[in-house]
Amino acid sequence: MAGKVSTTIAGAKPMRLVHITDTHLGMADGETLLGLNTDQSLKDVLELIQREQPHIDAMVCTGDIASSPEPDCYRRYIDTVLERFACPQGWLPGNHDSTEVMLNLDHPHLPVCRTMDMGAWLIVLLDSSVPGHVHGELTASELGFLDDTLSANADRPTLVMLHHQPVAVGSGWIDQYIVRNSEQLFAVIERHSQVKALSWGHVHQLFDEYRGGVQLLATPSTCVQFKPDCDDFTVDTAMPGYRWYDLYPDGRMETGIARVTGKDYVIDYRSAGY
Repeated sequence: MAGKVSTTIAGAKPMRLVHITDTHLGMADGETLLGLNTDQSLKDVLELIQREQPHIDAMVCTGDIASSPEPDCYRRYIDTVLERFACPQGWLPGNHDSTEVMLNLDHPHLPVCRTMDMGAWLIVLLDSSVPGHVHGELTASELGFLDDTLSANADRPTLVMLHHQPVAVGSGWIDQYIVRNSEQLFAVIERHSQVKALSWGHVHQLFDEYRGGVQLLATPSTCVQFKPDCDDFTVDTAMPGYRWYDLYPDGRMETGIARVTGKDYVIDYRSAGY
């Protein structure tokens, strides 16, 4: 994603980051995905965050904000979040989004699209979207941006975030839409030992592994979930959720997820795709 936009956040230690992803908002409020009202499920997740998180230093959404990348979808997303949270916001595009629309949106409170300073930590946001395609790929300029940013911040523990999974998560149908040049991404990361974790959305399910000393994390969607370890498209009964991170000045990171409870959503669990 073009542009070098950053924000500096001052606050308590550790810094608390909240990660949401794959909101899939339709063109109008109340539209559905596989039967689920995605505006309502987003609001339910945000209300859960409000109940559980007395203090948030920043929030990031890692793409597929819109199911149809119209300006009104993105304005509605921003307004829905800002109704509840005054903390700095970040976002990046997924395969359902339009990078151009997100960058040029007419809104007074556009989320950050590149880097976020969180005390000792640096958050780097990458654009893995490929216009007209579902799979992910990082352009040479995107990899160059990452390399240059990491080189300029060698003494800062760093969390890198993107939309597509850079490693297979074990679900064959969605692993065909991986970041296709992920080895180039890891080649950059392996040159910079301050990178502590790599986190993404896209897969609508949990994932938590390590590659060397780098923690690899996927976060639940705020709407429908995909059942893990399935070769064919399968909707999971797991509830919408989010991920939190505590980022300590000494480079330690703690993370966990939480899910909505007490809701009875209408979801088409028999669907073979969307």
